[in-house]
Amino acid sequence: MFIYEFCVLLCMQQIIIRQLEKPREKDVHGDIDWMCNSFGLSSGRDISATAPRIFYDLLERVAREMRVPSEAIAEDLLLNQAIVNHHIRNFANSGIVYRERKLICLRGGSVKSAVEELRKDANRMFDDIGVIAEEIDVMLGLKNRE
Repeated sequence: MFIYEFCVLLCMQQIIIRQLEKPREKDVHGDIDWMCNSFGLSSGRDISATAPRIFYDLLERVAREMRVPSEAIAEDLLLNQAIVNHHIRNFANSGIVYRERKLICLRGGSVKSAVEELRKDANRMFDDIGVIAEEIDVMLGLKNRE
């Protein structure tokens, strides 16, 4: 398995992107697991695949309710509230979800929209880094290769 990891941390938003081989077959659970791994939402310590289970439950509920209390996810999955909140905090730090008071919302209202918003965030971050990089080049007299 080839893994390429890219991580940007700015203003408490961390976007991790791992290039992993896509699932060979269409399966919503396998696809969500792959997505969680691709975005670094599942860690090596998550041996029971809790993050993908929470994300799947969240998505099912968002499809019906738009805004989801984390307590409902904990009840659905028979998990400790602290564990659910830990994973929701990771999802929020990545920018894929956000909180409105005590309710969790999927950014953009769909997984596709959330991914597109993350892409825009990363592009803005690279634009900001590029501006500073160019200023450093000018200050130090560095030139691009031709």
